[in-house]
Amino acid sequence: MEAKDLLNYFNEKLFISDLKATTKEEALIEIVTEFEKLHLIKTKDILLEMLRQREALGTTGIGKGIAIPHGRTTVVKDVMIAFAKSNAGLDYSSMDDQPVHLIFMVIAPPVEESNKYLPVLGKLVEVLNNHSTREKIMAVKTYDELIKCMSEV
Repeated sequence: MEAKDLLNYFNEKLFISDLKATTKEEALIEIVTEFEKLHLIKTKDILLEMLRQREALGTTGIGKGIAIPHGRTTVVKDVMIAFAKSNAGLDYSSMDDQPVHLIFMVIAPPVEESNKYLPVLGKLVEVLNNHSTREKIMAVKTYDELIKCMSEV
């Protein structure tokens, strides 16, 4: 998988340029609510519970200001990535104990023939590991800017 392949899983309507949340729980609710508003999920509660259970296993705040909450759930039919940016930063219980500014929520169905979920997660982590890329993403204000930034990786 190439970095540009990640673009297939983003949705302009799942782009939050100024997350209002100040905690991990609030962030998860705010982002999942966007999925619900767009009727991309069957029910918000099932997705939130899956994400909470995943966080209970260990934080998805991977450090360097990034969190990638993720998991498989019956409420979706395909892999999707939501993007949210917290300009102020929020407490996410990250591995490095630093505030999180960039959240990429990746959700996938329990079974998918093309098996894209793990390659998407892996490529996303690889892309976000680059300091320059993270700085560029922190500066985005629009969905088009995010897509441009991700396509230049």
